[in-house]
Amino acid sequence: MLGETQAFSGFSVDDAATAREFYEGVLGLVVSEADGMLTLHLGSGSNVLVYPKGPGHQPATYTVLNFPVPDVAAAVDGLLERGVAFEHYAGTPMETDEKGIFRGGGPLIAWFKDPAGNVLSVVAA
Repeated sequence: MLGETQAFSGFSVDDAATAREFYEGVLGLVVSEADGMLTLHLGSGSNVLVYPKGPGHQPATYTVLNFPVPDVAAAVDGLLERGVAFEHYAGTPMETDEKGIFRGGGPLIAWFKDPAGNVLSVVAA
């Protein structure tokens, strides 16, 4: 029944204007806006809806968006230059190095947050 639809995912933010500045200006994504909501247009041809939830916004406690990159360390360096802070998980099964890169098995991955506190990542393609 729904197999023919063009599904998309979405998540909330506390402020759409601040989110747009981050996703467009810092991450370099193409962002459009309609009815107060943002659409992130990803290189894969897929879209992600970002909707304002205002003061009731609670950031997701899981990774809402993963960006596959050919070189995680280079992506981290580039994002650090743009002011992005990476998460550090010391003393956990997901322990990260000094740059915030998890190297403990599986693909290399580094997590960071958008201005609303939602977790994003760059992950080895």
